[in-house]
Amino acid sequence: MRRALLDVNVLLALLDSDHVDHHRTVDWLDEEITAGWASCPITENGFVRILSQPRYPSPVSPREAIELLGEARDGGHHAFWPCDVSVLDPQIVDRSRLHGPRQVTDAYLLALAAAHDGRFVTFDRSLSVASVHGAQEEHLTVL
Repeated sequence: MRRALLDVNVLLALLDSDHVDHHRTVDWLDEEITAGWASCPITENGFVRILSQPRYPSPVSPREAIELLGEARDGGHHAFWPCDVSVLDPQIVDRSRLHGPRQVTDAYLLALAAAHDGRFVTFDRSLSVASVHGAQEEHLTVL
């Protein structure tokens, strides 16, 4: 079992009890928590930014979003991964597999998970492990 780097949308579903995928995400994490979960600057900032947008269905202030994420991190099983790989490194990301701007961040997060021998957990079914050199199926979990 590998530690799970949670995508922004997975974090939102996990920590927002009103989210349509909340129960499914909580159930998944309950079964998978033994290996722990991870966040990084990209996922943390994205979580705070989206949850505090006025257009979000149940928005909170940035301070409240930061506190909510901090409480989840302090709850145990968490690791913080610095963003220590680069999408510019041709040894990491296969640029020929990036066909649109939405794939860039997901490919980066998959590369980060693979670099930490973890797995990237997302709802995005269009992400291919082939976009990251060295990534294998066990580095990606699609909920």
